[in-house]
Amino acid sequence: MNTAETPLRGIERLEKPGLIGGLVALVLGALLGFRDPTQFFRSYLLAFVFWVGLPLGCTAILMLHYLIGGTWGFPLRRPLESATKTFSLMAVLVLPIFFRLSALYSWADPLKVQTDPLLQYKHPYLNVPFFITRTAIYFAAMLLLTHLLNKWGRQQDETGDAGLTPRIQSLCGPGLLVYGLIVTFASIDWVMSLEPHWVSTIYGMIFMVSQALAAMSMLTVTVIFLSKDKSLSGLVTPHLLNDYGNLLLTFTMLWAYLSFSQFLIIWGGNLREEIPWYMTRARGGWAAVAMVLIVFHFAVPFLLLLTRFVKRRAEILGRLAAVLILMSLVDIYWLTVPAYEHSGPEFHLTDWLAILGIGGLWVWRFASELKARPLLPLNDPRLKEILQHA
Repeated sequence: MNTAETPLRGIERLEKPGLIGGLVALVLGALLGFRDPTQFFRSYLLAFVFWVGLPLGCTAILMLHYLIGGTWGFPLRRPLESATKTFSLMAVLVLPIFFRLSALYSWADPLKVQTDPLLQYKHPYLNVPFFITRTAIYFAAMLLLTHLLNKWGRQQDETGDAGLTPRIQSLCGPGLLVYGLIVTFASIDWVMSLEPHWVSTIYGMIFMVSQALAAMSMLTVTVIFLSKDKSLSGLVTPHLLNDYGNLLLTFTMLWAYLSFSQFLIIWGGNLREEIPWYMTRARGGWAAVAMVLIVFHFAVPFLLLLTRFVKRRAEILGRLAAVLILMSLVDIYWLTVPAYEHSGPEFHLTDWLAILGIGGLWVWRFASELKARPLLPLNDPRLKEILQHA
């Protein structure tokens, strides 16, 4: 086979366009930001929250696979590990947000804090130094966690040491707890505090499920693209794709359940402090965005993923997963942007440039890591056992 025609060569071709396209988009966005810096930083936050969700979701799925095993996780292992290695890039990309926090968060503006008793009450937690410190802790913890997962996984690939599996599993249990705490507090800091008068006790869970759905959708597209590689040809079967479809269905249902539960609790409580958040998102152009989410982020995927016909056909499942990635972005857009644009979405050019800019850099880093190692962890004792019975 001509190596230029292999799926890995296709992944490799994404590196340079991703890097160049990402840098160009961010530079153009920054140039537009000189004219309207507030809008640039708002667009940048939107893009950052979406793209950082992919490595976060992949970290959770990777730890879940180490704990429970199963054939489904082995074709995902390399994409999962490659995604977790993008945390170092995201740790750099979070820095621009710190330069203009007052343009994003009312609690970061001293004048607004002085005139708002609630912001004064929350000031011991919602203040700039503590916000930056917490964000640094989030990234330090995730970098350490993913470093250990990748280090021990690489050692197992090189040595075939079966004793490394229990060590990794002993890390993954507490690691999932750490992940849950980080996503909960990060979602409160980065997104919920955009509207500090509103609170939700299941906000972190919604973000965890949304990240898992976006990550699983991205992984499904990636594995289907790589399935023609000879190293995966015996594993990526209709039965395996059915498992991926079931995972997508599970995360889709969880997202809908948690989102509706939050709405139902707030609607039933009918408290003046809570209902404005939904009133903004249920009127004007935002109502149309909400309807798009209901139809294409839940109803259509739910109905399609109930059938084996869809789940066992790579082309159809891949396209559906791509739609779910797009809908995950729309979901983040619906959660964040109404904090600034109350009447409806305005679709600023900087929104698209920031999404393409950070996304291009993320794809570059992901592709460079994915091509660096074999697509299967062949020395994993659990994979050997599965292949012997295949």
